[in-house]
Amino acid sequence: MCDNKPDSIFGSLVFNEDVMRRRLSNTCYRAWKQCVEEGTPLRLETAHEMAAEMKNWAMDHGATHFTHWFQPMTGVTAEKHDSFIAPDGTGRVLMQFSGKELVRGEPDASSFPSGGLRATFEARGYTAWDPTAFAFIKDGSLCIPTIFCSYSGQALDKKTPLLRSLEELSRQAVRVLKLFGMDVGKVVSQVGPEQEYFLIDKDVYNRREDLILTGRTLFGAKPPKGQELEDHYFGTIKPRVAAFMRELDEELWKLGILAKTKHNEVAPGQHELAPIYADANTACDHNQLTMEVMKKVAARHNMVCLLHEKPFAGVNGSGKHNNWSLATDTGLNLFKPGSTPSQNARFLLFLAAFIKGVDEYQDLLRCSVANPGNDHRLGAQEAPPAIISIFLGDELTAIVNAIIQGTAYVDTCKKTLSIGVDSLPPIPQDTTDRNRTSPLAFTGNKFEFRMLGSSQSITGPNIALNTIMAEELSQFADALEGAEDFNGALHDLIRDTLRAHQRIIFNGNGYEDAWIQEAEKRGLSNLTCTVDALGTYLQPKHIELFSKHWVFTEEELAARNEIHLENYCEVIGIEARTMIDMVKRSIFPAVSRFSGATASGVAAKRAVLPDLDCGPEEELLRRLGALISRMMGACKALEDALAAPKGKDAYEAAHYFRYRVFAGMTALRSAVDELETITAAEDWPYPSYTDLLFSVR
Repeated sequence: MCDNKPDSIFGSLVFNEDVMRRRLSNTCYRAWKQCVEEGTPLRLETAHEMAAEMKNWAMDHGATHFTHWFQPMTGVTAEKHDSFIAPDGTGRVLMQFSGKELVRGEPDASSFPSGGLRATFEARGYTAWDPTAFAFIKDGSLCIPTIFCSYSGQALDKKTPLLRSLEELSRQAVRVLKLFGMDVGKVVSQVGPEQEYFLIDKDVYNRREDLILTGRTLFGAKPPKGQELEDHYFGTIKPRVAAFMRELDEELWKLGILAKTKHNEVAPGQHELAPIYADANTACDHNQLTMEVMKKVAARHNMVCLLHEKPFAGVNGSGKHNNWSLATDTGLNLFKPGSTPSQNARFLLFLAAFIKGVDEYQDLLRCSVANPGNDHRLGAQEAPPAIISIFLGDELTAIVNAIIQGTAYVDTCKKTLSIGVDSLPPIPQDTTDRNRTSPLAFTGNKFEFRMLGSSQSITGPNIALNTIMAEELSQFADALEGAEDFNGALHDLIRDTLRAHQRIIFNGNGYEDAWIQEAEKRGLSNLTCTVDALGTYLQPKHIELFSKHWVFTEEELAARNEIHLENYCEVIGIEARTMIDMVKRSIFPAVSRFSGATASGVAAKRAVLPDLDCGPEEELLRRLGALISRMMGACKALEDALAAPKGKDAYEAAHYFRYRVFAGMTALRSAVDELETITAAEDWPYPSYTDLLFSVR
């Protein structure tokens, strides 16, 4: 009998509802259930019982420690481990875990990015248990998902604003659904994040300083073969990769993560994992765990998992497709078209709210996916462009246009149907091709937000989607709740909204230059890099949006903008310094030796045969000399750029790094990559792209 069958190991390391039902008293279990469903506070005695049973269950699975597992604004997770031991007064120990320890912890708040919310001397911060997320066991510790806030209550993490956005989205969606006669207790955003990644051999990785320090190759000439033959996508999975994927699935299943799909991606060495949908809070936690487990499992197979958005120039980068939808607590998907006029009127109202929100807050959505790695990827024939637009498909677009124009709609069977709230046609599901160039594509019952970078937390983009949708639904509820003629008001609201915001709908090829020109005519933003995007982050309407719905205070939003800008400067600065170090300590000495050896060879040949033709060697020497001079000149210019003043604030500094330092990095790379193509392979100090991309055999 196989011990690692999915149904037998799934959730085995999770203190989930099934475990609670079996191990907690009925009173304690019902109190937890009421807390989750209704927001009722947990009494301390309930927390004590839950803590004791968590500890006992965790120890049954070999755990010796507990930790509050939280998501600070670093983009990764954090944890401080404490053992269960306590002295018993006789020289021995007891194993204890109290309700107070479960509910609250106190890590150092000044040691994490705060964007000015915390001064260095203001060290106190608190982690507080999130009872809606299940505890789990990882590396011998009981991990308790928590929020992280400052002494004064400001959010210092990513989970707190996510929970706020989920609560507000549910409140506004329930208001709208009541107008349709639906008795719904809660609406939850559902998320399924597809995760792309690269696998390379660890021994080759260890010989690349740039990969170790920055996660991407800062130099590398184009290999003879890349992804031109398109033979890797959905190709046969190599045995070594298959073994990794098999163990990865098992480790994720143990943690209750619904890993479903695995396959080879477009670029050599690139792969993808996709989970089944979960509520947004769970999905965000699970995606952070997935990235962590990927790296650990890869190491056990003597490989390295690269999550950078663009590890290799010239081949596809990696992203995350954030599949987002809304569902009621009764299981109804609100973006699933129906078969009755009432169902379709509801669907079209939610569709209109989404279209309006994306149009009005396109800059905010662009900000939510802005990071230095994603700048290399967006619009590069592998990911959507930086221009935000929505793909609806031909058939749904035809229905939208018919509503806007007040004309009849002819379906694929050529049957004419008039448009009106009482006679809306059945709306087909997913009858059109997917558009991989679209930032936001409707795919039957969800929107696929395709712009996310592979390394980033999905929390930020989902906070943005949730809050934008909450705002639009709030406006719709305000407009409809007092309407004397609900059907007439609903029809007019849908029509007027779609008419006012149709510019954001685009079903064509987002890679074409013609779209850039068309988008400009439509008045759509084209924020091509992180720095330009973050320049729009603190627009008054963004501050008002988040403040109105209690997701971020103005101070919390400003702090996050400061953190993003500082992170951009630090990332580009590390990359630039790494390039300089690689050139001065490895590449320059190597090409100088090769150039000297070539010159010595010419001299030796001429000593034997003075009239020997050494034209090829001499031409090589001239090219080497010119490129070495160009490389060292670019290296010095980059050093000077790093040493120069960067500006008086975080935005000016980020702008400087983008348009001065990064330009210097590009010039230096150009010279080095050309040098690689004419230097003998045995003399080049770093593994080539061929070595890296085809290292896992």
